[in-house]
Formats: sequence, structure tokens, C-alpha cells
Amino acid sequence: PLWRSVLRELWDINFAPLTVRQTSAAMTTLWLRVSLLYPDHIPTSPLQKALLAAGSAGMALYDPYRHDMVAVLGETTGFYTLKVLRDQMRRDPEGTQILQERPRISLATLDMDKLRSLPEGSFGREYLRFLDVNRVSPDTRVPTRFVDDEELAYVIQRYREVHDMLHTLLGMPTNILGEIVVKWFEAVQTGLPMCVLGALFGPVRLSARKLHVLVSELIPWAVHNGHRAPCVLNLYYERRWEQPLAALRKELGITAVPPCMQGLA
Repeated sequence: PLWRSVLRELWDINFAPLTVRQTSAAMTTLWLRVSLLYPDHIPTSPLQKALLAAGSAGMALYDPYRHDMVAVLGETTGFYTLKVLRDQMRRDPEGTQILQERPRISLATLDMDKLRSLPEGSFGREYLRFLDVNRVSPDTRVPTRFVDDEELAYVIQRYREVHDMLHTLLGMPTNILGEIVVKWFEAVQTGLPMCVLGALFGPVRLSARKLHVLVSELIPWAVHNGHRAPCVLNLYYERRWEQPLAALRKELGITAVPPCMQGLA
């Protein structure tokens, strides 16, 4: 058991003939082992989180495709918002089931052959098409590390892993314009500071034409749909593969993609 291992190591640290430096290093290692809440967890102080948030925010704004920096920013700034999202999931039967069963989305858990065999227009087939066309993989989502709560760590991991499914539901590509539109939808849906920052500062790289279309048509569309749709974390996507994408969009209240997007994708 862990407590016996801890007591044994404490005994060794206190009574073995070690130097001060060795004792300090051993105590630090032991503290880290005891305080880990999940496999990839890295415990950090509030000051360390603030420094990580500032650094990752700068890098994410400089290069929006640095998904590792976007992930760090989300983890170090979203603790209280994640509690709100977790509580929303607990109040919903499907969300509660997701929290209990902890499904993961990766190449190891997805049956790619089954998805390819689904009818045209089904959610699963369109999700697979999105992955193929945009050359993305569900395995690119980095594991949660800096959230100091095991259940909240899963909530943000789930949010990351359904991100590509939101692209599929919204009909958005993975270019900068498409990512910004999805970020506006996610900002309204989740309230995560990372999403809000991405939605506000992402457009600085757009051309004047795309910025005009974004502000006049795409942002209002994303905000409207974000408010209309129920919490997207409460959807057990893995059990909706066979459902027609059009029917799923109707169920969630997601309206058709504005025609202006066709010429900008």
C-alpha cells in the first residue's frame, strides 16, 4: 500500500546517513509522489500557475497552432470555470454518465473501420471525413497536467477530445478563421478564459475581408448557436455515431453554416 511505502521512505530519509542536499531532494521526490492526483499531474503553486499562464498566453497568441501552449493556458486559468462545467455535467443524466465512465477519444478507443462503414451523412462518417480532409488525429490532444483536481482534469481533457467533434457539428475547417469561429462558440458554451482570449485576439491575423465577414456574420452565428445549444460536454458523442448529422444539429439547435463560409474555407 502507498502509506507503507511513504512511511518506509520517510524512515530512510530521516535515519539514513544522507547529506542535507540528498535529504532535501529525497523529500521533494516523496512529496511529488504523494501529491500526484492522476498519472500526468504536475503539482504547481499559484505563482507557478501565473507564470505558466503568462508564458503560454504569449506563445499561444504568437502561434495559435501551438496546441501545447493553448493546453497549458487552459489548465492554469480555468480552474473555477471547470467547476461550473463539472456541475453542469453532474446535473445532466448523460453528463453524469460521462463523468462516471470517463470515456476517452483516441485512435486506441475509436473503431475506425466501423466509422468508415457508416452511412453517408451520419455523424460518425462526417467526423471521420473531417479528420481525413483536415489531416488531423484524435491522438494530438496533450494530457492534462496542471489541474489540481482529478475530476476537473478529466473535464478539461474531455473538452479537448471533443473539440474536433464541435468542428464537425459546426461545419468549420481547421484554418485560422474556422478555429476562431469554433472558439467563439466554445467561449459562449464554456466560459473558459482560454476560449475567450482565443476568440478576442485570434482575429488579429485575419485579412480585412475575412475580418469583416467574421464580425458581421460568423461571430453572431457562433454566439447565437452557443447560447441555443445545450452544454456540449453533456453529449455522449461515442453513442451518436449512427445518428444523421443533420438530426443531431437539429437536436442541439445548431443552424446551417452561413453561406459566406463557402468561399473562405
